[in-house]
Amino acid sequence: MRIFLTGATGFIGAVIVPELLHAGHQVLGMTRSDEGARSLTAAGAEAHLGTLEDLESLRRGAAEADGVIHCAFDHDFSNFAANCEKDRRAITALADALAGSKRPLVITSGTGLGSSAPGQPATEDVFNVKYPNPRKASEEAGIAAGERGVNVSVVRLPQVHDPLKQGLITPVIEATRAKGVSAYVGNGQNRWPAAHVSDVARLYRLAIEKAEAGSRYHAVAEEGIPVRAIAEVLGRGLKVPVVSLSEEEAPAHFGWLGMFAGLDLPASGALTQERLGWRPSGPGLLADLELMRWV
Repeated sequence: MRIFLTGATGFIGAVIVPELLHAGHQVLGMTRSDEGARSLTAAGAEAHLGTLEDLESLRRGAAEADGVIHCAFDHDFSNFAANCEKDRRAITALADALAGSKRPLVITSGTGLGSSAPGQPATEDVFNVKYPNPRKASEEAGIAAGERGVNVSVVRLPQVHDPLKQGLITPVIEATRAKGVSAYVGNGQNRWPAAHVSDVARLYRLAIEKAEAGSRYHAVAEEGIPVRAIAEVLGRGLKVPVVSLSEEEAPAHFGWLGMFAGLDLPASGALTQERLGWRPSGPGLLADLELMRWV
């Protein structure tokens, strides 16, 4: 297939590119810069200049492809709700170019949207419309596209990591450096799911090759890692004390991240593994954190 990939030079997209190419697909990768275009060309992909804000550039890219993987997202979490609405508009624009065809569109969301009850792992067969996360806008846009005849499926992400980046944990590290302590909320037993970026890239490939309309997939290798365990690794690495904060103290320490710091977000990927034969094999989150260069 010729696959239009948004976010092609981002953390995850840059790993999806070789995953697709090695499987024999062609890649039309979206980038906003000439530097990004050069890196895509060097990798063996074709570059498409565009942005999430330029909806016509999204439509053009999708129109030129046999399928679309949409993994671009504006990760300014201080403006999270607005960026989720931006993603809704982007998905709608991609769907404009695919409506009435069988060409697949794989969009991206978060595992929390599969949470049915507090403390229970999120699952692929749940979409909790009442879940208080603005990212549900992405899945709402996907459902609307499906009603227009677009072949839409969803990859839901946990904390995606390697030794350089770790999803929300990367800004936690920044807060730890700034405050001089590594913190968790309460007893720190709230859990965050995770997967290595190489495993996530492989899941996107499997999802677009399967092209099963309406499917939801969880890129979950580790169901839930206690946040206290994460804080302890950061404390050792940065040589700072590890402390517990109350819910009231969390916003002052974490800033915008305070909305996530105390959440219990376990998620299962069992159905994904069963349906796609996906077998995550990359290093675990704590192992990648141990490999970080702290100075």
